[in-house]
Amino acid sequence: MDRFVAPGKSPLALSRGYLVIHSAPTALCRHVEWAVQNLLGKSVALSWRPQPLLPGTHRATCEWRDRSGLGAELASALRAWHYLRYEIREEGTDESVLYRFTPGLGIHRAVIDGAGSVMVNENQITSALGLDEESLRESLAAALGSAWDLELEQFRGVEMTSISQSQAI
Repeated sequence: MDRFVAPGKSPLALSRGYLVIHSAPTALCRHVEWAVQNLLGKSVALSWRPQPLLPGTHRATCEWRDRSGLGAELASALRAWHYLRYEIREEGTDESVLYRFTPGLGIHRAVIDGAGSVMVNENQITSALGLDEESLRESLAAALGSAWDLELEQFRGVEMTSISQSQAI
């Protein structure tokens, strides 16, 4: 039996993604790389650099173009290591998703638009509307992932500083 494919859609949805590991303890780097290679292929090699914010940790990035859903699989595989900090952005034809993880907060998933802004859906807003003002603020902050942004912003700054210094050379 043929599988139904909507007009204009491919039977195998493709996406592109970007993984940023902001910090990984040195002892975990090889294990993290194996997990990433298990999903993205053996040709993926992470280039580890020291993370100046946390001595004894490293950071790495990689990009991929492959089947849709790999971002969720990567997020699930990497969250097994409690000491990592990472972000995964997957842009597909149907939706784009951002996964963020920190040891203290756990994992956060958000649907994002083309500019990278978190999109809060109707159900999230409706459930927050019945709350008092302070609870409303907390509920919307949780939906947006504000706590993850606050914690990861300093790590993003290290990456941006590194990029600007390499371009100046």
